[in-house]
Amino acid sequence: MRKLLGPDVAAKLVTSLVFSRLDYCNAVLAGLPRSTIAPLQRVQNAAARRMARLGPRDHVTPTLKDRHWLPIEQRIVFKLCLLMHLVHTGRAPSYQRSCVTASADVTSRPRLRSTSSQRYEPQRTRLKFGERSFSCAGPRAWNSLPSSLHQLTDTGTVKRHLTTFLFQQVYQ
Repeated sequence: MRKLLGPDVAAKLVTSLVFSRLDYCNAVLAGLPRSTIAPLQRVQNAAARRMARLGPRDHVTPTLKDRHWLPIEQRIVFKLCLLMHLVHTGRAPSYQRSCVTASADVTSRPRLRSTSSQRYEPQRTRLKFGERSFSCAGPRAWNSLPSSLHQLTDTGTVKRHLTTFLFQQVYQ
């Protein structure tokens, strides 16, 4: 069956069948060690090899670059930043908005420059495990973006620019 499919059809099948499973709730994987995320990366690499008809020892990075597929770690950051964008524009559910605090809303520093920025304060935690929560990982991912991405309001535009930004971080 694979020999009958063209590369574009195979890419669409991989995107719809494999990536939908890899991306489902992947924001909960934020902050996990690479050894835990590595099996998911291997699944993505195997899908790219299958789609491109590569051998098991062939490098998969050129295929990922050609298809503009982000590695799993960057897909997690993408999801966190997209959720934070929805919080920032007020389109996220109230339970997500209540998890994060804008730097401008911190009452202990009303006259600092950070109050005019579009950054968020990561929640302080006592344990390393707590740093994986959305209230900590989301603001950290959002604050790592350039300010030009913070100012965008259209979600489609944010997705394109965010993908480009993360792609350049990985492959350049």
